[in-house]
Amino acid sequence: MAAVGLAQNLAAIRALATEGIQRGHMALHARQVATAAGAQGNDVDRIAAQLVSEGQIRVERARELLEKK
Repeated sequence: MAAVGLAQNLAAIRALATEGIQRGHMALHARQVATAAGAQGNDVDRIAAQLVSEGQIRVERARELLEKK
């Protein structure tokens, strides 16, 4: 049981250190920010992608992008 627990902990640490989980988390966060800024439908994905590419995942920036639509 202890070996299984240690293996799971090592796998979790390894996963946290990879870029995939972090990138996925930021994409999800960007979608929430876009929605909070008022984006709807296809705009949510468009705004979220722009926020992630700019590295500025902020509600204010999402609102600016929505106004430029």
